[in-house]
Amino acid sequence: MMTDREIVQGLIDRDEEVTREFFFVRCRPLFCSIMRFVFSYEVDYDEFVGELYCYLMENDAARLRQFAYRSSVYQWVKVLAIRFFIKKRDRVIEDRSREPLYEKSEGELCESESAVAARMDMERLLERMGNERYQWVIRRLVLEGAEPESVALSLGVTMANLYNIKKRAMTALTRVALSDVKSYGKKR
Repeated sequence: MMTDREIVQGLIDRDEEVTREFFFVRCRPLFCSIMRFVFSYEVDYDEFVGELYCYLMENDAARLRQFAYRSSVYQWVKVLAIRFFIKKRDRVIEDRSREPLYEKSEGELCESESAVAARMDMERLLERMGNERYQWVIRRLVLEGAEPESVALSLGVTMANLYNIKKRAMTALTRVALSDVKSYGKKR
């Protein structure tokens, strides 16, 4: 998994693989949620991404260069995109025919805003754990639902050892989450 710095630098460098992964895979649920939140009509996903990409890359990617890493890049782009499209929503082509501009396939179903926020919160907590092995095990076993046998094989450990790693990882995640709740409460 790429860090926020690697993602931002890849976008600034116009790395095609990073750009495609960020806009069309990682941010797709988030952007679908923003599209439903901001627009009262169907908006083409590619058009949405194209507009946002141009906005981010204006003046030699000045906006991306201003990202200060005080939040995750996903949280930052969420706020930036919502503000940008709220100002711009009257100038995006509206489909007056009431027919969708594209057919949503099963793989394109958009998640709710709360599901996107939950995923972003989980990513932030995982990153705060520090231990990349723990992060990987939680992602594979818990979030992706991978078979324990394949995860153990990937790590080169026994099943018993995998479950011990998972237990320690969940304990570390719980500790980070509890710390996050305490610091969040103080900020309010």
